[in-house]
Amino acid sequence: MTVPTILLNDGRQIPQLGFGVFQIPPAETAAAVRTALEVGYRHLDTAQMYGNEAETLQGVLDSGVPRADVWITSKLSNAAHEPDSARAAIDSSVEKLGGPIDLYLIHWPLPTLYGGDFVSTWKVLEEARADGRLKSIGVSNFQVPHLQRLAQEATVVPAVNQIEVHPYFGNEAVRTYCGEHGIGVEAWSPIAQGKVLDDPTITDVARRLGKTPAQVVLRWHVERGDIVFPKSVTRSRVEENFDLFDVELPEEDLALISALDQGEAGRIGGHPDTLDFVPKG
Repeated sequence: MTVPTILLNDGRQIPQLGFGVFQIPPAETAAAVRTALEVGYRHLDTAQMYGNEAETLQGVLDSGVPRADVWITSKLSNAAHEPDSARAAIDSSVEKLGGPIDLYLIHWPLPTLYGGDFVSTWKVLEEARADGRLKSIGVSNFQVPHLQRLAQEATVVPAVNQIEVHPYFGNEAVRTYCGEHGIGVEAWSPIAQGKVLDDPTITDVARRLGKTPAQVVLRWHVERGDIVFPKSVTRSRVEENFDLFDVELPEEDLALISALDQGEAGRIGGHPDTLDFVPKG
């Protein structure tokens, strides 16, 4: 089964469906990645703060799938926003992931920390893109004002913005800005940590289409143009999440699911304007 790709603003094609390794313990990551690649995934999403970059690469190596055939995304630690720290952190990620990284993101804007200066952090990513250590660069959890500031003060437009998006939190203001400025949208927590799977609207659509609620929600993302990467360590669920491309949601069902949006009340993760978590050690 061929996964569709999304054309990024830097001319590169990213697989629209990927496999996320958030909260997978390092000791279990290589096996989970190997399973995902066996199922057919060719896009992996990790991060420095997940603590499993090296194990993600090991899973690729164990799978026998050529590294060049796998798109790997990683993200800068919140502890590494100072420019010199960011340079060292990028070098660490490049080493752990076996060479130039397909996509590298600033994980959170942290506007209340580091003097509110995420622009200098972004310029370090621009440097690493220019010298080839990073192939594409982007951001994660950036709000519209953060993106506007980058547009005013930086050179490279982010290729993607990875943000919380699911039926209970459409994050439409950010999605709209990204669409208007050629920034791809990656949806984290695409099924709201399972909270949407018992929703009567979604279960009704799933029943009518002969799909599971998770498949319906992931297909909703795909048809809206989101890049999405569900996570599971159970092979049957990994396979289920990959089986999205033999059905299309009718327009009325897309609209019904979109209408579940609760605005900020539906947000389950930290707010990008206030989150100030910095890992220790």
